[in-house]
Amino acid sequence: MKCLITGGCGFIGTNLVKNLVDEDGHFIRVVDNLSVGTRADLARVCTFTEITPNTLKAEAQTISTGVELIVGDILDADLALSAAQGTDVIVHLAANTGVDQSVRNPRNDCLTNVIGTLNYLEAARKSQTKRFIFASSGAPVGECEPPIHEELVPHPVSPYGASKLAGEAYCSAYFRTFGLDTVALRFGNVYGPGSSNKNSVVAKFIKQALNGETLEIYGDGNQTRDFIYIDDLIRAIRLSTSVDNIGGETFQIAANVETTVESVAKKLLLILADAGCKNVPIVHSIPRLGDVRRNYSDVSKARKLLSWQTSIDLSEGLKRTLEWFMNDSSFNREASGRL
Repeated sequence: MKCLITGGCGFIGTNLVKNLVDEDGHFIRVVDNLSVGTRADLARVCTFTEITPNTLKAEAQTISTGVELIVGDILDADLALSAAQGTDVIVHLAANTGVDQSVRNPRNDCLTNVIGTLNYLEAARKSQTKRFIFASSGAPVGECEPPIHEELVPHPVSPYGASKLAGEAYCSAYFRTFGLDTVALRFGNVYGPGSSNKNSVVAKFIKQALNGETLEIYGDGNQTRDFIYIDDLIRAIRLSTSVDNIGGETFQIAANVETTVESVAKKLLLILADAGCKNVPIVHSIPRLGDVRRNYSDVSKARKLLSWQTSIDLSEGLKRTLEWFMNDSSFNREASGRL
């Protein structure tokens, strides 16, 4: 497979790259602006060659094996066209992620998540890429009586949800108008090894605990989410690149388990205590604007059409994630540590 991954230096991207590199014969091209992930993050999972956008344009048709990194922004439409040349699959992970950022700067969220996605859909269309995988989330649906499923009418609560919904809509349009095989994957709350740059619930709690800080829960903690371990998510992405007859489809990719943020914190406190990190305090702060109250997914469609289901439960996933953080040298250099 010749695969272009936008945001390939990030948490999900590096895990996907590692999964592909573990199999022989794949060519992987990464486009990342290094605003979150870094060259060092990518170097932890593979050996890569960094090329410039100018070099890429001059040699756009040259496909070899291994991993290439191009440092560039998804808002650069010319770069998108050059980077897509010769690829079979585009996995579009790069985005402005999270509700907070979208509330602070809705315009930037729109430009990145809508125009950035459009750039790579156009690049896929013009380069005759076989399939385009779009990383979405449950945010487009907004407030509803869960579980979330693919047939619910979307009512986004946050600008982030609105921009991701626009991305899903463009994927649908490009499938139906141009025949581009698009697949939108609505990720649950992803966690696991390699998430040191993430500020989502699990990573944030672990970093706060290991840094000797208080765990901060927004609101009363009874808001619910659907937590999915990174390895299970990567399997879903890989299946979505290869399963036949799923063009134009949207899939909920989560654990199908409704879990309160408070219960995640308490479960993690027990695991931290077993690892020697004890007496970690919890504080409740004001709720965040744009957060939905309840969120978990019905994954029956993914189970049926992708033959996919999760294999790592939350307790095991939290143990593996904490172990990775405790052994990660780049994080430990910053951590004051309770251990």
